[in-house]
This record gives sequence, C-alpha cells and structure tokens, in this order.
Amino acid sequence: MFNIILFEPEIPPNTGNVIRLCANTGASLHLIHPLGFNLSDAQVKRAGLDYHEMTRVFEYPSLSACLETIKPPRIFAIETGNGQCYSKVDYQPGDALLFGRETSGLPSTVMASVNAIHVTIPMIKGNRSINLSNSVALVVFEAWRQNGFLGGQ
Repeated sequence: MFNIILFEPEIPPNTGNVIRLCANTGASLHLIHPLGFNLSDAQVKRAGLDYHEMTRVFEYPSLSACLETIKPPRIFAIETGNGQCYSKVDYQPGDALLFGRETSGLPSTVMASVNAIHVTIPMIKGNRSINLSNSVALVVFEAWRQNGFLGGQ
C-alpha cells in the first residue's frame, strides 16, 4: 500500500510501534542506516509485540539506495515547519512517506537531495515536534482513509 521510510531512527520503541502499525495497515517499512539500535533490541521487540513476522521491513545503507529499490511515484517528506498540512494532500498507493530522526528530523542535505513534497502536521506554535511513531500513525491512517482503507476490515 504505502512505503514508510524512517531516516536513521534513534529510539527503539518508536520503530517497534511503527512495525506494529505497518502490520495493521499493509504498509512496508524501510529503515535507513545508521540505526540508533539493533533490530533485535528488546525494546523494539516489546513495542512491536509479535507483529514483526507480519510486517515487511527492509534495511538500506542510504536513502538513495532505498529510493532506487522501491522507486516510489511520489515522496512526501513529513517535517515540522512549512509545508502542506498532511490532511490536505491526496495520497496514492505506492507513495513513500519519509520521516526523519527523532532528535533532529530530516537533514537539509536530505531535503535538498530528494524531489519530495513537504508535508507538515499542525501543532501548537512554539512546540518542537510530535513523537515519531505518533506522526507516522497520523499520516498513514489519513493516507489509508483516503484510499478507502484498502485491504482493511
């Protein structure tokens, strides 16, 4: 359905939560190295419960290697700041949803290197960001809703 890309994630439970989300929405998860943890980390396993076997998780040495492999029709970079509101975008199956590191987001070099549509999640002015796995859930469920919850119950 959708391709979720986590660029150099740092916090194990966030990735575990996203694994569980992918299992329940049909999305594929693409992890860009370096990771701030090992996928066998107990915190990743605990957050993902037994959903690891139901999720397609792929690892890549770089974002460019990931994009060359999945060849998404469009890339949405979800970041704080300027950009279209995530709920005002029309998502299509196969789209890539790119999320940055928990502590620093997507580097400007990454933003400059990919032809991405910048999308943002509204929040109270002056706050830094929303938890990574919560952000992924918001955007994935909106994209899935727009596509009639294809494959869902």
